[in-house]
Amino acid sequence: MTLIALLLVAALEQNPAAPGLDPSPALVQKLAAALAAKGHAFRPHTRHLDGRGRPLFTNRLILETSPYLLQHANNPVSWYAWGDEPFARAAREHKLVLLSVGYSTCHWCHVMERESFEDLEVARYLNQNFIAIKVDREERPDVDGIYMAAVEALTGGGGWPMTAALTTERQPFFGGTYFPRDRFLDLLQQLRRVYEKDPGRVAAVAKDLTRAVQENAQPTRAGNLAGPDAIREAAERLARSYDAVHGGFGGAPKFPTPVTLELLLRYHRRTGDAQALKMVVHTLESMAAGGIYDQLGGGFHRYSTDAQWLKPHFEKMLYDNAQLAVVYLEAWQITGRADFSRVVRETLDFVLREMTDARGGFWSASDADSPGPNGQEIEGYSFTWTPREIEAVLGERRAAAALAAYGVTADGDLDGRGILRRVGDVPEEVRKQLLAARSRRAPPAIDRKIIPSWNGLMISALARAGFALGEPRYTAAAVRAAEDVLAHLDEKDRFLDDYTALAQGMIDLDEATHDPRWLTKAIALHRILDARFHDSAGGGYFLTPEGKQGLLAREKPAYDGVMPAGNSIAALNLLRLSELTGDAQLRKRAEEVMAAFASRLPAMPAMLAALDWWLEQPLEVVLVLPQKRPCTELLDLLRRAYLPNAVRAVASEGPDLEKQARIVPLLEGRRAERAKATAYVCRRNVCDLPTSDPSTFASQLAKTEPLYRDRSPAPLPHAKQ
Repeated sequence: MTLIALLLVAALEQNPAAPGLDPSPALVQKLAAALAAKGHAFRPHTRHLDGRGRPLFTNRLILETSPYLLQHANNPVSWYAWGDEPFARAAREHKLVLLSVGYSTCHWCHVMERESFEDLEVARYLNQNFIAIKVDREERPDVDGIYMAAVEALTGGGGWPMTAALTTERQPFFGGTYFPRDRFLDLLQQLRRVYEKDPGRVAAVAKDLTRAVQENAQPTRAGNLAGPDAIREAAERLARSYDAVHGGFGGAPKFPTPVTLELLLRYHRRTGDAQALKMVVHTLESMAAGGIYDQLGGGFHRYSTDAQWLKPHFEKMLYDNAQLAVVYLEAWQITGRADFSRVVRETLDFVLREMTDARGGFWSASDADSPGPNGQEIEGYSFTWTPREIEAVLGERRAAAALAAYGVTADGDLDGRGILRRVGDVPEEVRKQLLAARSRRAPPAIDRKIIPSWNGLMISALARAGFALGEPRYTAAAVRAAEDVLAHLDEKDRFLDDYTALAQGMIDLDEATHDPRWLTKAIALHRILDARFHDSAGGGYFLTPEGKQGLLAREKPAYDGVMPAGNSIAALNLLRLSELTGDAQLRKRAEEVMAAFASRLPAMPAMLAALDWWLEQPLEVVLVLPQKRPCTELLDLLRRAYLPNAVRAVASEGPDLEKQARIVPLLEGRRAERAKATAYVCRRNVCDLPTSDPSTFASQLAKTEPLYRDRSPAPLPHAKQ
């Protein structure tokens, strides 16, 4: 008998959901065929297996491609993916909808799956009394955003796994995050009783909550463009929440929040405020020395559960590492510190080594959990060590120094195992030996989705680092990723962030490679935004394209959190494109976007970065090189300069300059004077004298317009230690 026939027979012997539902032979056969089509490489994420190791249950998620949904495809819960079908069934059967949102590398998502969604009693109750929907928040940020807003309105907080109860009209009336098994089952029973006893009350609560979610999705009416006080006030708020002992802001848990660090660097540049720079430098030092940073393999884990940056949740997210690489790069440009450039290289090398698809794009995340000695999933196991394990790799004498330098003790930090942190210098050879030994362990699972928005951020990081550090391999990786992601962009519906972050990557790639095709791509992406996402009435851009159905609200993202909102990225993109192309309409569109979110600026540090650009006359830096004559000094100065409010164009005389000048008017009429590399530094087409002298060029690049033209702001307050 063939494998598919065996699977079909096995499936027909068992309901694909759980006891409590009548089996549908047609559905059973369809799901069994989908399971068989996955092949031998597919590993069911379930403890419910028969004597041959085959899953006892298969639900509709086996028809999906999301790694997170496939993790739940063999739960005894009769899951649906998001769509019209589950809501139609809920209406026919007069049932509530249970919505569960998470992502494949989330530790607490795994815990709730093991405790509740793999539990037969919980599954039976869910299947009999609810219609259950699973959503991958990385695939459907629109669904996640709407219902996370409801959870935050109800509880004051949010996170994943996110749990919500909905009516058949998709309206939420209850929400939360992780629930332990017994509490979750009790909650399900309470929700059912309330719905059966008083459906009118449920409908009223759902209606009021939906109205609040819809109002939250739309910013208030557009206001006037803000002035420098908005940036100053944001810097003061950060200074008041700064942790002067451990770095970062606030207490545990601590997230890196690169957008706030970048804003403080900008504030330091425009004001000279020493505290602004100190807060960033101290935070970057503390993170790089802590357990949140992978001391062996490079790259950052998602966040720290403590205030010391020691104990992370061990997911590694592509978007975190892209943005943090840029912050460390900018800090290196300002301070010249080699330890910051080392972190940039190690972080990007981790991505190229462990997170890169054969096509060129970048995978989304690695898991918090990894297999322990007996194959069970344990949080952080792959990254943690015991003294005995280190001694086995290095020998007793060398291990003693490594244990001290990495802060590993017999007591450990997490379930008796030590989290590596940097408390002393570690020889490179020791790091490599331990990394090689770790690579022989079972690694964390990787979510191999290629998300355009996150790839756009990593393309930016690689392009900028490739140019600044003079590393062609980073630039080459950015080019490969850009070609791959753009080639597949039209395969499915995309979101605002996909276009804005990719356009940002294209602009950075243009400045790194001096190839005008990338600037052309960025312009094309913004034309799509204007055609499909633009709010012609209120300004700014919606998260979803025009015509996308099935949601309670059409959200306009107005919050910069662990990632900048698509509107914030769009505003700065438009300003940069206007400066490069000379198109004044793009600057007007950027002003419209910033005005649309005037009332939300305190929650949008990345939008404040765009405002910082708008408040300054940005530098226009043109470097013309003589044909076939290498130039290092002027180019090196440009590479190392921290120029957040500037556009750069580098061209060789002849065909290259002529080609670029067709799209970048700043290059028109420029030449290499006296056959030497020549720099032209301008502001709004008012230029300094052309120069081939490195010291003169450095002075021109260093000129900065103060944030306040009529006064110097008071120093930022110092936090108490």
